[in-house]
Amino acid sequence: MRNGIGALLALGLLAGCATTATTSVTAPPVPPTSIEAVGMLSPSIPFPKGYLDPKALPDSLALLPPPPAAGTAAKAADEEAFKAGMAAPAERQALAAADADLSSWAHIVSSFEPIVGTSLSDGSNPHTEMLLRRSIADAGVSTGKAKAHYQRVRPFVENNVGTCRPQDEPALRKDGSYPSGHTAIGWMMALVLTDLFPDKADAILQRGYDFGQSRVVCRAHWMTDTVSGRTISAATYARLQSDPTFKAQRELARAELAKVAGK
Repeated sequence: MRNGIGALLALGLLAGCATTATTSVTAPPVPPTSIEAVGMLSPSIPFPKGYLDPKALPDSLALLPPPPAAGTAAKAADEEAFKAGMAAPAERQALAAADADLSSWAHIVSSFEPIVGTSLSDGSNPHTEMLLRRSIADAGVSTGKAKAHYQRVRPFVENNVGTCRPQDEPALRKDGSYPSGHTAIGWMMALVLTDLFPDKADAILQRGYDFGQSRVVCRAHWMTDTVSGRTISAATYARLQSDPTFKAQRELARAELAKVAGK
């Protein structure tokens, strides 16, 4: 009897050890916060690589309908929006020019920082910064397939006018208008920041919407380009919800910002 109980106890201990060994989970590595560790999209695009493998990005060509054809109601609405953009006051034109400038990270997020009440660019919130930077890279790249396929002519070219940033025009003439990459980037920033600052969601989303609308004011994009840009951005954001590195960095960003709020 004693031998039987001893055998059962031994088996129980072994089972417990086996369970412990098989269920132990190694903590995932901390997501990097430097561009050097993440890598650049390309030598000509000063953005860090996104989280998603290119094969995991939303297929913009499959998700979006073709851009509006001449003579349709949608194309007429695009033309009306173009005219409204041309007539926008000087202050709105200046904002459109500022939103068009993606030359530095500090500038890209500068209009969101007063809303959220903390820096997103000075290195004090490194996980928050990298969460935003990698997410907008995914959003921007996700527009590429439809852009390359449709090669839609931009409104400033079709109407033979200038834009709010003449220095960008040579490159824009060679780049398809549909969907809008700038809009996808602005909307992704808004979606990520709304998650991090839910109490400021309305103001953040308004800024994100206006960031894309600036492309219409700037004559660089048609209105339907911006609508499709937000669609692709939202699809990309949905894909990111299942990416383990994105989720890990988001939790670290939340913890980072909680400390800022505590101070």
